[in-house]
Amino acid sequence: MFDIERTTLTEYLIAQRRLHPGATGEFNALILQVAQACKAISRAVAQGALAGVLGSLDSENVQGETQKKLDVLADRIFLRATHWGDDLAGMVSEENEAPIPLPADGSRGKYLLVFDPLDGSSNIDVNVAVGSIFSVLRAPTPGEDAQPEDFLQPGTRQVAAGYAIYGPSTMLVLTVGDGVAGFTFDPILGEFFLTHPEIGIPTTTREFAINAANSRFWEPPVRRYVDECLAGRSGPRESDFNMRWVASLVAETHRILMRGGVFLYPRDRKDPAKPGRLRLLYECNPIGMIVEQAGGRASTGERPVLDVEPTSLHQRIGFVFGSREEVERIERYHREPAPQPDSDLPLFHARSLFRQN
Repeated sequence: MFDIERTTLTEYLIAQRRLHPGATGEFNALILQVAQACKAISRAVAQGALAGVLGSLDSENVQGETQKKLDVLADRIFLRATHWGDDLAGMVSEENEAPIPLPADGSRGKYLLVFDPLDGSSNIDVNVAVGSIFSVLRAPTPGEDAQPEDFLQPGTRQVAAGYAIYGPSTMLVLTVGDGVAGFTFDPILGEFFLTHPEIGIPTTTREFAINAANSRFWEPPVRRYVDECLAGRSGPRESDFNMRWVASLVAETHRILMRGGVFLYPRDRKDPAKPGRLRLLYECNPIGMIVEQAGGRASTGERPVLDVEPTSLHQRIGFVFGSREEVERIERYHREPAPQPDSDLPLFHARSLFRQN
């Protein structure tokens, strides 16, 4: 039954604005524009094959990845929803090499928007949850067109961050620096309603997510952590763990926010030219801010990810986040000398299923 007392996203933002008497309303307008984009993407994802939006295009994005039809559509939806409001000085997307030009006849605002319009697009054609990720920064020179270097700000300087997940229900998860709130989309009323007012990640967990296919490339601290989890009750952790892997950062994040866990996409030896797989500005930083605001920890595996000084718009980095105690354990393993092999932890040893060459 519908609850008429439920808070809408607009009402939530107004309440947050009242905490800052000098606020002009530009920030609220920008977040509502992003929410509008997420609503439109949600509809496109839900229609799927009926709207002819599944499948790939004969093109690649700046990352060298084959673009899905929905990748391009989601990027255009984000652009259309946000570029006209005079709230922005610049915007950067995963799908574009350089900052996206704003309309020549518009005013320039005081915010920067960085976004991944459709995270997890490899899951689109098999109907697994995907999402959108965004980050809001302050423009160094409000009122002027932002330069590429203006976006190279550490995650600690984010004004807000969020993601939308397009699953059985569409949710918008948002932080404006005062905790994390989740809003569920009502497709009949066309509104996001506050359903998860104070999201918090449990301190401990017995669940982890990592792509085991890359195990032969892992560094020793990561191998040690995973080996210990897989050893279960008979190992040094003296507890059984579950392993998950969805290949969608938004889906992994949402699961961890709802019930705890730890996610690892660490730096490895697979491609020495790449210090990681996930993009710092529009994946790791916004997810990192959300996780930290929810009481978890976000790390490169060695140090807080939000402290990293970006060097390029599409910079990649190793990323570990989730329940604080587990992430701190992984960081500690990076500082400690590698332990000697233990015959009680056999799965990833030289004679294991994942044999080293």
